[in-house]
Formats: sequence, C-alpha cells, structure tokens
Amino acid sequence: MIEVTGLSKTFRVHKKEPGLMGSVRSLFQRQWHEVHALKSVSLRVEAGEIVGLVGANGAGKTTLVKCLAGILNPTAGSASVLGSTPWERRDGFRRQIALIMGQKAQLWWDLPAADGFLLLREIYRIPEAEYKRSLEELAETLQVGDKLTTQIRRLSLGERMKMELIAALLHHPRVVFLDEPTIGLDLTAQRAIRDFLLRYREAHQPAMLLTSHYMEDIERLCARIIIVREGEIVYDGGLQEVLSRYAPHKQLSLRWDPAPGEGIRSDLVPASLGEIVSAELGLLKIKVSRSKVAEIASLLLQRLPVADLNIEEEDVGTIIEALIRKQ
Repeated sequence: MIEVTGLSKTFRVHKKEPGLMGSVRSLFQRQWHEVHALKSVSLRVEAGEIVGLVGANGAGKTTLVKCLAGILNPTAGSASVLGSTPWERRDGFRRQIALIMGQKAQLWWDLPAADGFLLLREIYRIPEAEYKRSLEELAETLQVGDKLTTQIRRLSLGERMKMELIAALLHHPRVVFLDEPTIGLDLTAQRAIRDFLLRYREAHQPAMLLTSHYMEDIERLCARIIIVREGEIVYDGGLQEVLSRYAPHKQLSLRWDPAPGEGIRSDLVPASLGEIVSAELGLLKIKVSRSKVAEIASLLLQRLPVADLNIEEEDVGTIIEALIRKQ
C-alpha cells in the first residue's frame, strides 16, 4: 500500500546573522543554507500493519509523513501510496487516506463535532446510511456519543482527540497517518486511544504509520518499527528483534530469606559469567549474557534458597534512545 524509494527532502533555510547590523544586512542580501530533512529513505508498509516511526525531534519523521500524505513535495525519490503519487493530490487518493496530527485540529473550535462531521460527509461524499453507521460505530467505540452536540472548545483534551479520530476515520480510509496522536493526553485517554486503534486495525485492516515519543504507544501498537536519525533510516524491523540485536544481556533478580548472621552474597557469581548490578541482603541483581541465562539461573538456584527469580529484558525505550544517539 505504501512504497517509498530513495525519498529525499531538502529545505533552504535563511541563515540569521547576529546583532542589529546583521538583521539590516539580511534585508538586502540574505544568506541561505540547506537542511537535509530526509536522505534517500526507502520503506514499504502493507495493509493491516501499524508501523512505528521513531526518532528524536528534527529527525525527519513528520516530514516523511507529510510527503506521503501529499502535503510536501520531495526533492528526490519516489513514493506510491495506494498506487498514486501523493504530491499529485488527486481526489481519488485523498479520499482514501487520513492524516491525524496530535498538535493540529481539523474541527472548528466553536462548533459541535456533529456539525463538523456533516461537512466532512459532504466533502468525502459519504452515502447517508454509511455515514450514520460509521459515526455510530466510532462514537460508541470511543464512548463519546453523548458529546457530539457539545462545542469542541468545551470538551476535554482527550475528548477532542477522540473527535479528531472520528473526523479522520469517518470515510474508512485505507491508509492512516498518525503523528503524535496521544501527545498531551492523560494515561486513561492514551490507553483508550491505543485500544481503539488496535480494534480499528482489526476491523478495517488499513496500513498505518505512527509517530510517537511515548514508548508505550510503540510497544502496544507496533510489531515493527523504523528508527530515523538525521533524515536516514538506521533500523527497520521487528520491535522484539531490537532486543535480540542490540541488547545482548538480560538481568536476573533473585530474592531469598537470608540466614541469621548471613552477609551480602556478592561472591556467588564468577566474574566470567556475569556482572553484578547490585548486591543487598536477600536481593541480588546480575547482568548476564542471553546465552548464559539458563546456566547462571540454575547455578544460583543450587547455591541459594531462592524465593523469587525474575528474568528481565533491557528496557526497549533505553535501547532505542541509544540508537537515536548513535551509541
């Protein structure tokens, strides 16, 4: 559904000179420099996929989404979304996509959502029966049926985001771009949005491209992630593969009831088998190689009256952050 080959985008940015004289000179002779927002990006997203687009601020995530939604023209490369070139902005293409941006609204602030939905029904030429069915389904799933006649400005941030989702999905788009859809929402609203997106994907099987700085969004929604750094893709693959590829260690946490007079047992693990993260009375945390987890766990179970053994993966967010920072 989405196929991108060698997509690049360069912006010419005015270089500001410091001081009053610099401002005066720039009125007559401006200096420009180029910013490479995207550098030969290639990717493919199929129907039914939710792909997470991850990167630091300024990495090029939103620029890529805007190119694929037809808002920006790239400098080089090609893209095909539903068989169309996005920046040609043909009506048939625009009727089959949706762009949801957490920091921008498409509904009018002083009108109730229901009025905005009626306008969108005319824009997308949705048959009346289909419109009513879609609106009822979406409003019921998001639990905002009693808020449809309330002015947008009187709704909470979470309720406004739910209305934006309904507005974007009324016409059942085949491709959905989500740019920070849960930004600024409380935990309850974030969870509701995530659950809704999963149910919508199951019911309608669109191709979905999601950008978010919340790792819980990525872990909950995306089986595959694309990490973007300085306009380039540095990783494209399964979320769990990040752990096996970039996190060669796991952490063992053991708890036991120490015997009277027993001291801290940091001598139980040979240095060749693992690294002791912390050692306290009755609690030992060890960082071990993935390939030696079973061996070391068995050794410790033999040496200690273990009451609780926990094997933990390294935090996905920490690994991705390290990749973004070139570590």
